[in-house]
Formats: sequence, C-alpha cells, structure tokens
Amino acid sequence: MLKKETLHFIKEVAENNNREWFALNKHRYEEAKANVLELVTALIPELAKVDPLIPSDLDPKKSLMRIYRDVRFSKNKDPYKTNFGIWFSAKSKGGNEPGYYLHIQPGNSFLAGGYWMPEAPHVKLIRQEIDYNIDDFKAIVQDKAFTGLFTLGTTNALKNAPKGYDPNDPNIEYLKLKSFEATMKLDDAEFYKPAIVNKLISSFQTIQPLVAFLRNAIDV
Repeated sequence: MLKKETLHFIKEVAENNNREWFALNKHRYEEAKANVLELVTALIPELAKVDPLIPSDLDPKKSLMRIYRDVRFSKNKDPYKTNFGIWFSAKSKGGNEPGYYLHIQPGNSFLAGGYWMPEAPHVKLIRQEIDYNIDDFKAIVQDKAFTGLFTLGTTNALKNAPKGYDPNDPNIEYLKLKSFEATMKLDDAEFYKPAIVNKLISSFQTIQPLVAFLRNAIDV
C-alpha cells in the first residue's frame, strides 16, 4: 500500500512544477519513489503468477517510469510529470508491446492493460487478428467480469472503416480501433489499504486475456 504523503507529494508537484521547488523537495521525492517501489516490488511476483511472460525477478526500478518529462518537442515546458507511471510487460522497457500499466495521480489514478497506440505494422496485424478471430476477441471484451471493471478505449478510433474492410461489417467498430487498451479507475483511498495488491492483481488477471490476444497478434 502507499502512504498518504506519497500522493500528497505528487499533488504538490502539480502545484509547484518547477526545478527550484523540486530541488528543495528532492528528499520527499526520493521517499515517495521508494514507497511506490515497495508497491511495485509486491506486485511483480504476483503478476508473474497471472502472466508467466512477466519475469518474477523483474527489477522494480525497470517498471517505474521517470518523473522527468522530455520537453524538447512539447509546448508544455513543465519539467516534471504529475503522476507515477508503472509499466509491466515481457520486455519491460519501452512500452512498444502489449502489457499492463498503473497510473498513480491524485484524483485521476487508473489501471490499464492492452497496447496503447501501436505503430502501423502492429495495428495492421492486430486488426487482422480481430477480423479473423472476432468471436475470441468479443468473448474477452464482452465478458461480464471484463465489462464490470474495464472500459475499452475508443477515443483514437478511425472515423471511417479502415482500408480493405467492409463499412457494413457488424464488428466494424472494433476494426476501426487504432489503440487497443482498456482502463479502470482507482480511488485514492484504495492505495492506503493493505488490500490494494490483491485488488490490482485481480484486475490484471481480468485483463490478461486481452494482453495475450494482442501478443499473439503480433507474435510476441
């Protein structure tokens, strides 16, 4: 579980997103980071039981994303992220594959699984897999346990049918997808309870079939 001070620190980063403030509070960042790493350390061996492609001895530091923003090509020059991001996948680094994500941000925390904005070759392969195995895909994303927790993202979907697909296909909304991830919201208070690890692992277990389907599509 997390300490309240950890989320409070992230809230203060959002309110004081500058290098001078961060330097004065660097010790608090290190304490918050250590606390998040404790949670990651507890999650990894349990997630490995749910998904055998996740190494049980994965270094927690490889899953925790940097708090420092790359502002070189961004209009937003704030130097720090206002969340802790945690990414779990077979390769761990990069995120260019299906996996699991935990976003810790006061008032906007969520858990996700799938493949966010894959590059065009992978989109093509996944779309083909959905088309060929639509019953398997629908069995995953329409399962009651899945829909009871997760929302399949459609924000980045195409407006029209992709090239080569029939606009009247009854499953065209799935084939329009360019991003293949599902999310569930988390309340801040849940992180303060010892049961948070079990809750997260149970949720990852629910979304694991989607991750496996996407991996199979791109042959990971």
